[in-house]
Amino acid sequence: MGLGPRSCHPAGRGFPAGGKRGRGAKGSGRPASSRQRQPCPPPERRSEPATDAHPHLSSEALEYFRRALSALKEAPEAGEERELMVHNVLKEVEAQALALATNRTGSEMLQELLGFSPLKPLCRVWAALRPNLRFVACHRCGVHVLQSALLQLPRLLGSPAEEEEEEEEEENGKDGSLETVEELVLGLAAEVCDDFLFYCGDTHGSFVVRTLLQVLGGTLLDSERARHRGSQSPEAQRAPSRECKPTDFEVPETFLNCLQDLSSCFLKDIAVFITDKISSFCLQMALQILHRKLPQFCAHLCSAVIGYLSSRNSSADGSPLLLFLHDQTSSRLLEQVLLVSEPARLQSLFEDHFQGHLQTLAAHPIANFPLQRFLDAITTTELLSPVFEELSPALEAVLAQGHPGVVIALVGACRRVGTHQAQVLQLLLEAFHCAEPASRQVACVPLFAALMAYEVYYGLAEEEGAVPAEHQVEMATARDLGEVTVVGSLLLQHLLHFSSPSLVLRSLGALTGPQLLTLAQSPAGSHVLDAVLTSPAVTRKQRRRVLKTLKGQYVALACSRHGSRVLDAIWNGAALGARKEIAAELGERNQELIRDPFGHHVARNVALTTFLKRREAWEQQQGAVAKRRRALSSILED
Repeated sequence: MGLGPRSCHPAGRGFPAGGKRGRGAKGSGRPASSRQRQPCPPPERRSEPATDAHPHLSSEALEYFRRALSALKEAPEAGEERELMVHNVLKEVEAQALALATNRTGSEMLQELLGFSPLKPLCRVWAALRPNLRFVACHRCGVHVLQSALLQLPRLLGSPAEEEEEEEEEENGKDGSLETVEELVLGLAAEVCDDFLFYCGDTHGSFVVRTLLQVLGGTLLDSERARHRGSQSPEAQRAPSRECKPTDFEVPETFLNCLQDLSSCFLKDIAVFITDKISSFCLQMALQILHRKLPQFCAHLCSAVIGYLSSRNSSADGSPLLLFLHDQTSSRLLEQVLLVSEPARLQSLFEDHFQGHLQTLAAHPIANFPLQRFLDAITTTELLSPVFEELSPALEAVLAQGHPGVVIALVGACRRVGTHQAQVLQLLLEAFHCAEPASRQVACVPLFAALMAYEVYYGLAEEEGAVPAEHQVEMATARDLGEVTVVGSLLLQHLLHFSSPSLVLRSLGALTGPQLLTLAQSPAGSHVLDAVLTSPAVTRKQRRRVLKTLKGQYVALACSRHGSRVLDAIWNGAALGARKEIAAELGERNQELIRDPFGHHVARNVALTTFLKRREAWEQQQGAVAKRRRALSSILED
């Protein structure tokens, strides 16, 4: 099925969940380094630094560093013994830095060792690698060592302990020729700047450039740090990119000056950075950092990108910029340009390039992604109104084409700007075939969550052009809740933050206890209930009406990975009377909760043992918690 008249799209089709697009070259996954329990003493003689371009790391040296790393991990976090061990191990690293950095296992261990390193030993290791910087930066293992060294700077820059150490060594006349970490970073930037195209275009070297840009700007992006942690488990890398917040840290003024100088290099060969896949990632990173630290220069860089793309040969269909939206490499760059652009530039881009082509872009397998970012960046009614007017008639067709991200972005824009909310909800009801008859509207939550039209979800064989049947409550309550998709969950979360979410709340209230339990236990669906609990548009009365359906399901919730998190959130916002009801129901199966890996955390949070054995003390404790919560709430409101 699709959007538009029913006759144009045969009934009986669900909406595709949406395609995925590759996101460019990623850091290669590397196995975690092995561990040994006992470290052997350092070798009596240091091996001579390799004189050839491919130094060899002996098996004995590798075994020593493996045992030393294991010992460091097991040693107490503070103390003279640990400090001495760190300095001794890093002294050995300094002598064999190049061999370690370019060995697959050695590189893994060196990265971890740098995480223990104080400032001076780190500088010594860095200085040992500097004569072979180009070789290390473009080596498949060495590049990760340089990244790891750069990523230590937020920890080490401005650290009082490190400053004291530096002053003490200066007084003692030690390391007089050793460059400071600031000088080493600026030296790396100077070398990269001298051969900018080479480093940005190299598969491995581009990672160094991107990390260097972050360090110079005093901002670490979680997406890049996660990509660097290639050897970690999948669970450690699953943080959604949109929820990742950059980490800012103080840097010297020279770093920001160097950041601007380095970013100026993009202007010299702008065509390469727009069209080359690897080089483009560096420009995308620069835009993100400059947007936060040097917004005026970021705007200048965006103007250069738009100016170049707009100056290419015009197409018969309109602006030459549209052709680049169809290309995987340049479209990714344009996504970033859109995300960092100010409202005035977005308005200009729409009027000069996008207007009249939104539906075509939404249907394209590549161009729909930059369109999503364009919608994500809209913050004004002046821009949203013409965009909505042009794009909204194709909403069902876009869903049928497997591009639900466009719809989610449009709904998100309506939520953010605060306009066209009733209109987009009506269009969604029509797209999912539950607008008419009105009795079908109460089924919108399961349909939106599963991304399925009404007749597909309930398995109805409606003939094309026939009058839609009334909603059958018995049929709806007898059916298990369908699978909750991530996109469907995002859609419901946006709708629950609309100024008037009453229809969605009514549909949630019509779910049976087992159906609402399934929603709460779903990885994606649990966030829908989070929205019910946190949306300022949902009143306390509406919230209670939805959540009362879960009565009798609390134990099942508590014993679920995602359901237990929902129950914790319900508990934190519940009044004393509601807490008594929850605790009483959980107390009936206390032993089952204690044995469950998730349930025992809920039992502890509820103080279930106290509730069962000393009810009066429990009530006093919960009453005190409620008073503190009310006091904090009043302070925040003031």
